[in-house]
Amino acid sequence: VSDFEYEFQMALMNRRLNKEIQTVFLMTGLRWIFTSSSIIKEAARFGGDVSGMVPPLVNRKLKEKYGIVEK
Repeated sequence: VSDFEYEFQMALMNRRLNKEIQTVFLMTGLRWIFTSSSIIKEAARFGGDVSGMVPPLVNRKLKEKYGIVEK
């Protein structure tokens, strides 16, 4: 399931639980369009270099989250 499909399912469930909840989907720029956050998180978790796939801030936060120390 793609990230968008997952988020769409969540939006539908939220709407069903509370009709006042509105979900807004923002489309990414072309540079990131084929990037899967799930795959990137998994790669980062195992120490993979994802610096070319995410903005510098996200790369830094992933390293912090998974306790990756730069060599």
